[in-house]
Amino acid sequence: MRLALNQYTTKNWSLPEAVRGCVDAGLPAIGLWRDKVAETGLAESAKLVRDSGLAVSSLCRGGFLTAPDGAARAAALADNLRALEEAAELGTDTLVMVVGGLPETGPGQRSRDLPGARRRVAELIAELAPHAADFGVRMAIEPLHPMFCADRAVVSTLGQALDLAEQFPAEQVGVVVDSYHVWWDPELDRQIARAGAGGRIASYQTCDWILPLPADTLLGRGHVGDGCIDFRALTDQVTAAGYTGWIEVEIFNQEIWDTPGEQTLRTMIERHLTHVAAP
Repeated sequence: MRLALNQYTTKNWSLPEAVRGCVDAGLPAIGLWRDKVAETGLAESAKLVRDSGLAVSSLCRGGFLTAPDGAARAAALADNLRALEEAAELGTDTLVMVVGGLPETGPGQRSRDLPGARRRVAELIAELAPHAADFGVRMAIEPLHPMFCADRAVVSTLGQALDLAEQFPAEQVGVVVDSYHVWWDPELDRQIARAGAGGRIASYQTCDWILPLPADTLLGRGHVGDGCIDFRALTDQVTAAGYTGWIEVEIFNQEIWDTPGEQTLRTMIERHLTHVAAP
């Protein structure tokens, strides 16, 4: 089974609890988050996962690269260098990159210079790419749904992510196919094929688009099968593109977070086998 738990699907679990839950559920891999790793400590986290026998499917997250020149830009560069080092220490070759939204210009205010923000993303990816090669870690650019363009990611489509990634060797920069963020794109089938042809798919993440959207749209993800996405068609496209890596379930949903983790994993596995795994 290629199924992996993204750690934020069971957000209320500590890293030791998540590792134990995956082992008990028979899952082979876990996707880690840097804040959860920091709570346990990097060295202890790496040892814990290594001793458990779990693979690390990815590390979330690097990115937030849109700060203007100056101290904020230097801090973003330094943080992403640390993220690459952490990924290598944890034993994953994939660092998920959420590139950042429009930079803040004051309380409740943001820049309106969208082209400038995208240009700064490209510039910092170029600075980071040689370091990614040194660490043996690939930066995986994750396009986010356009409703997050202002505050989280100025890269909104798989095509945009590939336009960035293709400026660098495939082993340094790839892309994430996250069902929640890309399912709506009329160009999706063509862009998935393009990503596969270039060996650029670094991660495939699944969760469903559920309605009605909550007030906090970030928490509008549901279990596979509870919403609007045709996972059989999407998974067939990703498979046809040559992707054979981990399929990572990443759900942000308060009700699911409040559910006992063991129950969430049982549901996650059942839905994966029903809707995603090859029949």
